Amino acid sequence: MTYTLGIDTSHHVAVGIARDGEVVARSVVQDSRAHVEELMPSVLRACAEAGIALTDIDEIAVGMGPGPFTGLRVGVATAWTLAHTAGITPRGVCSLDVVARQFADAGASAEFIVAADARRKELYWRSYGADGTPTGEPQVSAPESLPQLPVAGAVPEAYRHLFTLQGPTELDPGVLAARWETLEPAGDEPFYLRQADATVPGKPKSALPRLRAR
Repeated sequence: MTYTLGIDTSHHVAVGIARDGEVVARSVVQDSRAHVEELMPSVLRACAEAGIALTDIDEIAVGMGPGPFTGLRVGVATAWTLAHTAGITPRGVCSLDVVARQFADAGASAEFIVAADARRKELYWRSYGADGTPTGEPQVSAPESLPQLPVAGAVPEAYRHLFTLQGPTELDPGVLAARWETLEPAGDEPFYLRQADATVPGKPKSALPRLRAR
């Protein structure tokens, strides 16, 4: 019997557990700014729902974004820490691919896009075939520049009028846990796609006037 823990913090705090490929628990906190406070309690709630201890986890799958730097980093770092403690290798996948798998499994009939809020008036997105296979790399751009295809995923209200919306609107962490092996491996590096909002300041400039050599 194999228990798989799925963790994704590319948007909300989303945790799922699967047993031999069947979803047995989910815990989702609809808050895109509470990753630090809510992730481990969500993991423990999911374990309790599944009737297991955290030490019973055999595999860990983690969404590698794209997503905002801080929230995404919390999920990835937590997954890597739990995996290291358990002596297992974490499996990273693109978070958009999870939503694409949900749509494909539900019967998508043509090419589509999965999009998510990137803030700064932009969207993260990736294109897919009807079977959920990626047909391009994850990108970030203005909503108006996306290809004219049906769009799934967590599209902000302000941009929904621009698209033909179809399919799931949120990532299902149960699908992440149960179906990660069907997704393209994402490696060890998260999909940040752009620099963090907070950066290390450069060397401060002196407030003293420069003395000219006489």
